Amino acid sequence: MNNQYSPTGFSFLPVVVKNLLIINGILFLADIVLVRFGIRLSDTLGLHFFMASGFRPWQPLTYMFMHGNFSHLFFNMFALWMFGNTLENIWGAKRFLIYYLLCGLGAGLMQEGVQYIEYVTHLSHYQNVNMGSSIIPMSEYLNYMTTVGASGAIYGLLLAFGMMFPNSLIYLYFVMPIKAKWFVVGYAVIELMTGLFSAGDHVAHFAHLGGMLVGLIIILVWKKKGRLY
Repeated sequence: MNNQYSPTGFSFLPVVVKNLLIINGILFLADIVLVRFGIRLSDTLGLHFFMASGFRPWQPLTYMFMHGNFSHLFFNMFALWMFGNTLENIWGAKRFLIYYLLCGLGAGLMQEGVQYIEYVTHLSHYQNVNMGSSIIPMSEYLNYMTTVGASGAIYGLLLAFGMMFPNSLIYLYFVMPIKAKWFVVGYAVIELMTGLFSAGDHVAHFAHLGGMLVGLIIILVWKKKGRLY
């Protein structure tokens, strides 16, 4: 592959990004429809804590195609198109898909690790959990520790874009321009701080960091091998 990127053949909606958008959209709609029949796709495809009874071996992959609500889906898919569009055109479909999935898998593993630490340090000595209006067994509570969303993979894309095009301008809230490298650093710091000091917001901050960490490792390996562009 040439080490200079050429816009020749640039696709506005490359094949992997397009199909990821379609799959995420279809599963979101299916989840809405099937719940009316007592079927919750998020229970089957969402990433449960590995010690919970609801955990299944396919969930570290399938969880990144599920979303909790429309805004969660919309912003993830907008970022997928915004950053993934450029990256897939540079890397090609195969490498882009591999990168995306590995970042998502890394994010899921990071979240599982954080949940395990939480379980060992705070939960393991309890048999029941007070859920406000009811008390449930710990075995049931563990199934509430479920992660959904493409955010970990998306943060990996953001990391890649920031490293490859550090001085490109990203318009924060479509108004305020900021260089991609500072945008990435700022998001990483925010995720770390909120992950450490914000509890109960139901956001998998360390999963986001996990996606960025895996992305960083891949980018550094590809850069060393001269395969980044």
